[in-house]
Amino acid sequence: MKQVIVSVTNDLVNDQRVHKMCTTLTQMDFDVLLIGRKLKNSKIITRNYKTKRVKLLFNTGFLFYAEYNLRLFFKLLFLKKDILVANDLDTLVPNYVASKLFKTSLVFDSHELFSELPSIQGRYSQKVWRFLERWLVPKQKNIFTVSNSIANWYKEKYKVKPLVIRNLPNYKSIPFYPSKKYILYQGALNKGRGLLALLEAMQTINVPLKIAGGGPFKSKIKEKIIALKLENKVEFLGNVHPENLLIITQKAILGVSLEEDIGLSYRYSLPNKLFDYIQAKTPVVATYLPEIKHIVETYKIGVVIENHSPKSIAKSINKVLKNEKHFYQNNLEKASKELIWEKQEELLRSTFRNI
Repeated sequence: MKQVIVSVTNDLVNDQRVHKMCTTLTQMDFDVLLIGRKLKNSKIITRNYKTKRVKLLFNTGFLFYAEYNLRLFFKLLFLKKDILVANDLDTLVPNYVASKLFKTSLVFDSHELFSELPSIQGRYSQKVWRFLERWLVPKQKNIFTVSNSIANWYKEKYKVKPLVIRNLPNYKSIPFYPSKKYILYQGALNKGRGLLALLEAMQTINVPLKIAGGGPFKSKIKEKIIALKLENKVEFLGNVHPENLLIITQKAILGVSLEEDIGLSYRYSLPNKLFDYIQAKTPVVATYLPEIKHIVETYKIGVVIENHSPKSIAKSINKVLKNEKHFYQNNLEKASKELIWEKQEELLRSTFRNI
């Protein structure tokens, strides 16, 4: 039985893409070990493959990445391995060095353009990540990524050929639930998600907004809610377990995905929430960014905003509200059967069969 070691920098709990990959590899009779980090509030997880979480002294910034990569490298030195899987650029260095030392196969799964994240734009750390990217990416033979736009960017810049494996959910046979009168945002609360403009738009929308998720932008969102006097119109749900979130998403009248064009990583993104809305048969109001716009317009499952002005967002939301949820149900049903992990995983299986 071949040993596969998969590494990430998160605490494993909510990384559904990596969980799906590890599950598929386990079903293929690989012996899988997933390595991540342990946080103070990390929940206990039970998986059908092995997991290991590393407790760190530092949890943010340069020292976090330096410590985690060093610890990961030393773990890789002493673990049995046939294939290494590095998820994103922030785990690639120790995996690459270990693969060379032990002549082990390496897979690089790029979930986003890490060197182009808005959080590091213009900072010295961006130069470091770009250097690592220029050094390592051209050397990779097995590269996965999540969207055609990111794959094309890698092809043009580094002359490599990534395989696109989109981060689609497993198919769920879900009956139609009459919607309740609320709009849903689910996902991380970060800069560039269109949330401040959404709050301004909420002033002219007669339906409440629920926000499921957490993140560093939450305090700014709360300040905006108070400034606009929307306390009775916006509800924070916090981080919700995926099974409970599915029910909340099912009952929403629409879901929003309003990523802004604040860097290539966002411009070429294809967020999980979009497919979660589709799987829950919930129509969407979505950004005009190319990958997201393509899905919404191809399957006709909602409305794409013209721009990020509150007026444009309110106009799009009110259009979906006027159409009502059942207007989109046939298209959502079709999309929910096509945009699923079961139709993506054969690409993963065929690649690992040939490594």
